[in-house]
Formats: sequence, C-alpha cells, structure tokens
Amino acid sequence: MNFLKPKNLNSEKVDWLVSEKSRTIVKQYAEYSERTENEVIDFFLTNILLDEDFITWVKKKRNNKRLLTLLGIEDPSED
Repeated sequence: MNFLKPKNLNSEKVDWLVSEKSRTIVKQYAEYSERTENEVIDFFLTNILLDEDFITWVKKKRNNKRLLTLLGIEDPSED
C-alpha cells in the first residue's frame, strides 16, 4: 500500500523571467497530467538533484552542511 506524502508547505512566490515556450510547455503538461503548474515546476526542478556534477559541486562548497540538508543530499543526523 502506498501512502500520500505531505505537500511542501514551505513555498514562496518567486520572480523569474521564463520564455513563452517554457510557459506553454508547463501549462500544457499541467493540463495533461492533471496537476497544477506549480506542481509541474516543482517536480521537474527537483530532478536537477540527479545531476551528479551538480551534487559534487555542492558537496565541495564551503560551509555547506545546511545546504546539503535542505537539498536532501545528506542526512542531518550523520554528524
């Protein structure tokens, strides 16, 4: 049996410029997947964490413990 996971309630409005093509893709994918545009954006942006080069770069950053915890890369209880 699968259980529902809580939605991330720590959302914040951002001010980014996005091309018309990208907005159309998000809008149409949201309609197709029966999700909100916010859910589509959030889902695909978290896929950035699959980029191993990015993860390596983050791990090399100075004073990165909080960032690693926030990104879910390392468990805060590992200290």
